[in-house]
Amino acid sequence: MMQQYLALKAQYPALLLFYRMGDFYELFFEDAEKAARLLDITLTTRGKSAGEPIKMAGVPYHAVEQYLARLVKMGESIVIAEQVGDPATTKGPMERAVARIVTPGTVTDAALMDDRRDALLLCAHVHRGTLGLAWLNLANGDLRLLECAPEQLQTQFERLRPAEVLISDALRLPLIESLAPALQKMPDWQFDGANGARLLTAHLGTRDLSGYGADDLPVALAAAAALYEYASGTQQQSLRHVTGIRVEHESEYIRLDAATRRNLELTETLRGEASPTLLSCLDTCVTSMGSRWLRHAIHHPLRDRAAVTARHAAVAELLGDAGSGPGANVRSALKGVADVERITARIALRSARPRDLSALRDTLARLPTLCASLTEIEAPVLAALAEQLAPPTAAAELLSRAITPEPSTALRDGGVIADGYDADLDELRGIQNNCGQFLIEMEVRERERTGISTLKVEYNRVHGFYIEIGRVHGDKVPDDYRRRQTLKNAERYITPELKAFEDKALSAQDRAQAREKALYETILDTLAGDIPELQRVARAIATLDALAALAESARRYDYCCPVLSDQPGLELVDSRHPVVERQVEAFIANRCSLSPTRRMLMITGPNMGGKSTFMRQVALITLMAHIGSFVPAQHARIGPIDAIFTRIGASDDLASGRSTFMVEMTEAAAILHGATEHSLVLMDEIGRGTSTFDGLALAFAIARQLLEKNRSLTLFATHYFELTRVNVDYPECANVHLDAVEHGHRIVFMHAVEDGPASQSYGIEVAALAGIPPAVVRDARRRLRVLENQSVGSSSQPDLFAALPADEPDAPSHPAIGALANLDPDAMSPREALEQLYALKRLVS
Repeated sequence: MMQQYLALKAQYPALLLFYRMGDFYELFFEDAEKAARLLDITLTTRGKSAGEPIKMAGVPYHAVEQYLARLVKMGESIVIAEQVGDPATTKGPMERAVARIVTPGTVTDAALMDDRRDALLLCAHVHRGTLGLAWLNLANGDLRLLECAPEQLQTQFERLRPAEVLISDALRLPLIESLAPALQKMPDWQFDGANGARLLTAHLGTRDLSGYGADDLPVALAAAAALYEYASGTQQQSLRHVTGIRVEHESEYIRLDAATRRNLELTETLRGEASPTLLSCLDTCVTSMGSRWLRHAIHHPLRDRAAVTARHAAVAELLGDAGSGPGANVRSALKGVADVERITARIALRSARPRDLSALRDTLARLPTLCASLTEIEAPVLAALAEQLAPPTAAAELLSRAITPEPSTALRDGGVIADGYDADLDELRGIQNNCGQFLIEMEVRERERTGISTLKVEYNRVHGFYIEIGRVHGDKVPDDYRRRQTLKNAERYITPELKAFEDKALSAQDRAQAREKALYETILDTLAGDIPELQRVARAIATLDALAALAESARRYDYCCPVLSDQPGLELVDSRHPVVERQVEAFIANRCSLSPTRRMLMITGPNMGGKSTFMRQVALITLMAHIGSFVPAQHARIGPIDAIFTRIGASDDLASGRSTFMVEMTEAAAILHGATEHSLVLMDEIGRGTSTFDGLALAFAIARQLLEKNRSLTLFATHYFELTRVNVDYPECANVHLDAVEHGHRIVFMHAVEDGPASQSYGIEVAALAGIPPAVVRDARRRLRVLENQSVGSSSQPDLFAALPADEPDAPSHPAIGALANLDPDAMSPREALEQLYALKRLVS
């Protein structure tokens, strides 16, 4: 048995091997140690190898899915070796073979996946300065290709968020190696563009790939070759549900770099949590397919304004007048709809379980009701979806006839194929279910035939079926009776009829199970021909569900339909942050206006005043408009946008040896190199990571570059009040500020955007709100007054640590004044205060 295990392990040395032994999956040697550590299961020993005990760990076969799910989440890959031999005929160890390979990027089992997130398998290849990417969503058969510059790697990785990454042994991509949750290295020879073209054309049954626009992408096809070989190898079969290729182009979507996706917290907060994010606020989808569609749309805002406008029209019609459109009926009809997309993939991979098929049957039966909710629809998108929701009749009829209303969880438990579908199976089931009745009927017949009233037809586990007749009636036994067993006072017989029934009855369960399995495999083969139709239905359900969810958000939160204009610029009236407004009691709405004559807003105001919130809401509204959503504003007009860039927040990258300021400058450099006049740029507190004068100089130069060269639509937040004078030389730069009111030593934030620059930053007041000790706050105020009174014309940076006089610079130098300035009345007891009063009296005297 161990020789058999080692032979299988040698084929997959880097993967954990789950080796089936009876009711357990066992792991040995290093695999056992690793599994015991990762899964917190018992590590034991059994037997010896080279004089050392063999380490061993195992999990029950009926609970294996939960252990696999934990390992996949950790980025591990697993080989499953099943027993394939017949116990009745096998001599020696039971034969075993690899049944499946489970990796983070190739899982399709529902128990191993997040039902609202795609698990992508990505393959990356670089050749002659071109980055080729191929990625596959095995759970729905979506295969895509892209070629771009190697510098785009991090952006593409952040956009796709693959579950597993493939690269060649020779390729060195430190970035992807540090980011990939699961990384597999493959031989260089598998990355062959010509081979990739041959594999895909053979798989798709086409002459070439020109119909998919993929014939001139040699680097991406090289990645596709390795990806296809890897994915089909893990499934031990061809990928029948991969029915096409989609070639992506960078110009299809609004560009969002990695920093922008993080800063805007689209689907994950900066702390790595799932909420509150834009997705968590918009995702009220009824089905998991709709949630996945919406997640993809948020990361892929469209530049095709016609397609976006069509989505807006669909959302508007689902919303209806005063929020009373057909959207509610659509959402009601979607309740109970199964994940057709992933069930279809499992049918193609022959891993669909009985309840997958019953759920698919019930969903197909609901489609007419769903279509009825779209009657009298005018929006082209919805009308097209209504046509695509037509169920595949043959598949629906087959599932209705073949699968029981409530099948068992596993095929091996039986009770999956419906009664009346197959005559042979019905007969075998009848034998099992009506065995007792058959014996009663035969006993009645034989008593009449023989005239023996005490004749019995019975069964026991040792001798099987028999007819028992007392010795006194031995002369009445018919000639066709054959003696089976002799007892003290009776004889037991068997007849040809009873023997035939015995053979049927004793083997009926095994034969019924085998027959049911064969019928199930035939059903999967038949359904495989309907895969394209089922994929069409799945896409239509996902799209409709997501659009209905967007309509529900618009109704519930009073969103407006944005106007996509051909005129450059952006006009938002009473705009709100879609996420923050859900977290606070009363959100202050604000206006934002950008145009060719007003390209930059220089935003000043206090810390905590809402500058970053205001900037992010403008970017999020722009993005929401381009996924087809309504937006949180009273009115929104948005001109052409090709990219959204953000430089927000302070973070370092110690692993790459980059300081906070270096990260800040790197992101700013990417913006200056990539932004165009149709880009939306958010710059928050640029230049703060270095000395005051250095930072001010850099901030000014960057603002000037954005105005003169990039000419982007820019929101530029700063605490450098000197930058508010930029509009003197550049009229297209307008000053706005977030308002605040100071009351005593406290500050009240108004969160309202007003024209003109702010009067001050209120940093010390915010520090006091944060809990800085009062003594520190008072000392900071004194030093601030000194710095503000220093000569503006000084050629050197002010010395913050220069010795300060006891009070104001022009205060009298009497020692009593200095002593009084150093007193802290709040920290003194009455006795100490009295003593200090006497001391001051003595100084004055």
